[in-house]
Amino acid sequence: MAKEIIEGVTPTRMELLQIRKRKALAVKGHQLLSEKRDALVSSFFELIKKRKEKRKEMEEKLQEAYKSLIMAEMIMGEERLRYIADKMAREREVNVSKKNIMGVAIPKFEIEKAEMPEYSIFSTCAEFDEAVKKANEALEKLIEVAEIEGSVQMLAKEIEKTKRRVNALEYIFIPRLLNTITYIERQLEEREREDFFRRKRIKALLERHED
Repeated sequence: MAKEIIEGVTPTRMELLQIRKRKALAVKGHQLLSEKRDALVSSFFELIKKRKEKRKEMEEKLQEAYKSLIMAEMIMGEERLRYIADKMAREREVNVSKKNIMGVAIPKFEIEKAEMPEYSIFSTCAEFDEAVKKANEALEKLIEVAEIEGSVQMLAKEIEKTKRRVNALEYIFIPRLLNTITYIERQLEEREREDFFRRKRIKALLERHED
């Protein structure tokens, strides 16, 4: 199987110099992209570890909130609990911005601070207050997990894209440039040999003519 070279290349010394420059740039680009890929992979696994920790914290907060809610329901009754919970229900804004990891824009979530619920402390119990507190803490942990999940997805996409570029340079573009350099060098050497023998023949003819 013939080795691939750049199409339309002209085997000249000027072309050879240009191809060599392109090869040097490609090798440098391959090195930089490889370093970027390795750094992204390192950041990716750090986030995976962090995600596991934050998920555990979130699940613990949810369990604590659920236990406090069950206790509050036992003391207050389901109907009273639902009535107060409905009066307290409100939306909380989540602000979305971006931060940068190795040139990759990843999401950053920030939930607005929880306001003190408007209800009479005499109409609830300590377990209910604790459930509200734990639920707010769990929500904040949930937002942290969501931010990490988004970051993991964005980094995974960038890693895959960078890997494709590294592989394209390593297995396609750089070998093609090297093959092209070899092709041009052989063509130039062949021309030099032909020129040498041509000059030799001309010299021999001239010498015979002089005799």
